[in-house]
Amino acid sequence: MNEKLRRRLVKMAEEDRHVRQSLADRGLLFEGYHPDMRRVHERNARSLEEILDDHGWPTAETVGDDGAEAAWLIAQHAIGLPDFQRRCLQELDEAAADSKTPKWQSAMLLDRIRVFEGRPQIYGTQMDWDDSGEINPNPIEDPTDVDARRASVGLPPLTEAIERQRREAAAAGERPPTDPAARRREADAWARSVGWRK
Repeated sequence: MNEKLRRRLVKMAEEDRHVRQSLADRGLLFEGYHPDMRRVHERNARSLEEILDDHGWPTAETVGDDGAEAAWLIAQHAIGLPDFQRRCLQELDEAAADSKTPKWQSAMLLDRIRVFEGRPQIYGTQMDWDDSGEINPNPIEDPTDVDARRASVGLPPLTEAIERQRREAAAAGERPPTDPAARRREADAWARSVGWRK
């Protein structure tokens, strides 16, 4: 195991969580993509990209469980870098095919990418506030069989995931947007501005 690389990844993930919590504590996390959070995400993504170039995808075998989960978190949070997230998805898919990473990590990143691209997700892992002020999944392709797909990658049933997301949002003090349509327009404009959508 590469202990130095493990520590580097874990430190990056800890900084991500620290900045996120600091913004949440100050009531600044849920009003768009805060510049402080974006800086952390992009700096971490650049570091992970160097790691990928030099070592390939960090797996539990090479950087321990916490290092591998940190790498996934960094990839999942690099939301302003479409090409980088797509590269991470390809590397995660290859690692998952060799049973070196859990399949749910690829599933969650795939869903995130599809939502940013404006397409329905596959596994229902990406959620947001709906027009009635409830947290629910973004549109899902073939929702009838979503729980079977979730089970195939090690995810719990969708109803459990929705309840967990709602509890976490309440605990974090997150509130529904006052104007959901405006929030969607802002999200679409941001996705276009960084290259997710044409």
